Amino acid sequence: MADLPVLIVTGASSGIGAAVAKQFAREGYRVVLAARRIERLESMADEIEAGGGQALVVQTDLFQFEDIQNLVAATISQYGQVDVLVNNAGFGRLKWLEQLDPDKDIQAQLQINLTATILVAREVLPHMIERRTGHIINMASLGGFVATPTYTTYSASKFGVRGFTEALRREVGVYGIHVTGVYPGGVRTEFKEHTGTDRKTGRTTPASLRLEPEEVAQAILKVVDHPRRTVILPWQMRFVVWANSYFPGIVDWIIENRFTRLERDI
Repeated sequence: MADLPVLIVTGASSGIGAAVAKQFAREGYRVVLAARRIERLESMADEIEAGGGQALVVQTDLFQFEDIQNLVAATISQYGQVDVLVNNAGFGRLKWLEQLDPDKDIQAQLQINLTATILVAREVLPHMIERRTGHIINMASLGGFVATPTYTTYSASKFGVRGFTEALRREVGVYGIHVTGVYPGGVRTEFKEHTGTDRKTGRTTPASLRLEPEEVAQAILKVVDHPRRTVILPWQMRFVVWANSYFPGIVDWIIENRFTRLERDI
């Protein structure tokens, strides 16, 4: 049992994080569940253990660096290693920039989505470097490739995650450590409940392209087994990224006329 691999997943209390924890537990990983909502984590740990798995609950507020340190220290104390880190925690406040609260919306998004991602990775790295193995998976978003109206701060954080992921991959690959960025489009999670969006057009990700958390979890498990630098989900969204890169003027025109002008009543 001591040789079973160990996963840390942040934002584990719901959505993609919960799906990742359950998927990896079924595959024989010892999972470390990190989030603020302790009751949800304990319920999930009970479910994992009832299925024959192992789970460690570490209540973690990613606004607090001491909690981040404690998360990794508790993992090492309990299991002695970290094989996979899934930096999943994040949230979005999707309003016009002038409507965003400087602290609750702008600073908080940057802290959780970007700064905490960097700090958690920083804490696990010495242990992975010592063992010359490991995989850090940073959950970004399609918004880390294509920035759209009302996503100013959110996309800034996710573009930052993309840059951090690329630089870190080039820093630690020499130690046998893999670093992957995962960029999903719309996913059926609690994300929308906290965005504060109130759109007149009602435009959102088409149902045919919206992912289930379990689909993202399966893709993450697959990339651990077969490492890649970048995972864009669903695969059709690669065309959106391509169009935005090579025809930004056309994309600007479409978004301005099909969304921005309608939403702003211009």
